[in-house]
Amino acid sequence: MRKIEFSDDEKKILTDKIRQFMREEHDQDLGRFGAEFLLEFFSREIGPYYYNQGLYDARSVLMSKIEDVTDSIYQIELPTEFSK
Repeated sequence: MRKIEFSDDEKKILTDKIRQFMREEHDQDLGRFGAEFLLEFFSREIGPYYYNQGLYDARSVLMSKIEDVTDSIYQIELPTEFSK
């Protein structure tokens, strides 16, 4: 799996959310560096679990669509002497 990386804008948004959470839920002011460190930790250690769940969800949607296409193909089959 490739490393989870965020753009500078995404990283700012995420670190701001982490800092806000720490202030509101834990009454701690986590500096930008601390928030970036925490974001890196979660991305490295927990991110793969979310990433894999996203893959499983995508695979499930894709398989459902493939079943729909397969059903549609069977519906337009022409009868032959073998299908009787």
